[in-house]
Amino acid sequence: MKNNFFLLILILFGNSYNIIHAQGDLLIEPHRVVFEKNQVKKVITLINTGDKTATYSVSFVQRRMNEDGSFTAITETDSLNRFADPFLRIYPRSVTLSGREGQTVMLQRRRNSIMEPGEYRSHLYFRAAAEEKTKPLENTETKADENSFSVNITPIYGISIPIIIRSGEVNALATLSDLKILNLQEPEISFTLNRKGNISIYGDFTVEYFPVKGEPFIVGRQNGVAIYTTINKRYISIKLDKTSEMDLSKGLIKISYIGRAGADVKEVYYATESLLLER
Repeated sequence: MKNNFFLLILILFGNSYNIIHAQGDLLIEPHRVVFEKNQVKKVITLINTGDKTATYSVSFVQRRMNEDGSFTAITETDSLNRFADPFLRIYPRSVTLSGREGQTVMLQRRRNSIMEPGEYRSHLYFRAAAEEKTKPLENTETKADENSFSVNITPIYGISIPIIIRSGEVNALATLSDLKILNLQEPEISFTLNRKGNISIYGDFTVEYFPVKGEPFIVGRQNGVAIYTTINKRYISIKLDKTSEMDLSKGLIKISYIGRAGADVKEVYYATESLLLER
């Protein structure tokens, strides 16, 4: 059902636990969907923030996360890549939005599906249709070189969000290791995020600096970091806000990885780790 644009914006920003995902003129909320146990329906809201009418096709794609956080397209399912789309229905599969207009897309889990314990994941892909352009009138005063040719490239925007189904008994454990400070001029901290269990983990990183004297303060953040079941570790790097109060030759750096709270999820402290600064 299509809704008033400004009303949708107010509703979306009112849900502080969700972050709007945007590319081009398309905004999507939420940017990640998880079906827990007996949940059967989820609603995704699309908003066209531009002034022109746009059409988006809605389909499933399969992607594998790599240890550097990048994604690779995949086609075959296995014990690590179990796809969610066979257990889901989408409607509608095509959405046309006028400028400043929004609409919802419904995801419905198929009932009575036989699923093994663990996690099933696919990505829902929203692809903008190519804009049709009127062919320009031929210029009769000039004649093009018959051996030349031209190419008109029109960018096609697309954006995908993970859709996850969790079935049966699930568990996950995260640890942090290999903490290092890099590049003292523009400092950053690198480390490894390790995962164990049969489901993915998703949360936010907070980096705190503890001086030898005085109160600790936050020097870095990185939000919305996931590690999917296709990998057991992921390499992370976070830039630090260097201030006159932070001395990287002494004190202590503490990293916390916290699962984000939501409508159906409680905040979870996945892992913390510290690095003693000595130079």
